[in-house]
Amino acid sequence: MDKNRPVRVLVAKVGLDGHDRGAKVIATALRDAGMEVIYTGLRQTPEMVVNAALQEDVDAIGVSILSGAHNTVFPKIIALMKTKEMTDVLLTGGGIIPEADMDALHKMGVGKLFAPGATTSEIADYIKGWVKENRHF
Repeated sequence: MDKNRPVRVLVAKVGLDGHDRGAKVIATALRDAGMEVIYTGLRQTPEMVVNAALQEDVDAIGVSILSGAHNTVFPKIIALMKTKEMTDVLLTGGGIIPEADMDALHKMGVGKLFAPGATTSEIADYIKGWVKENRHF
């Protein structure tokens, strides 16, 4: 694998949450920051997200969630990633997620989660930094 290739990120919306404007804004911002972005579209299952991430050989998965289902979605995705030995792929995301829930999800292995108001450059810098530290080609 080419160490000089762009960071590859899968941006996903899981479940019945139909609000994808934020996910599209993030996908565009990450692309503008030099990353290769795969956007899965709406109504994905955790299995669909993990399988797409494997197929696309991504460095990171970003899940946008506004439905309140974060305590179901993130643990399911992280469990599937562990089953498929995707230990060097970042699972991150954002949306309406209370701080206490962010802390609990982080302890499970989920990366940093971003609340509304986070800047796109902050998100892009976090992903690039994580990939540089944790992905070994």
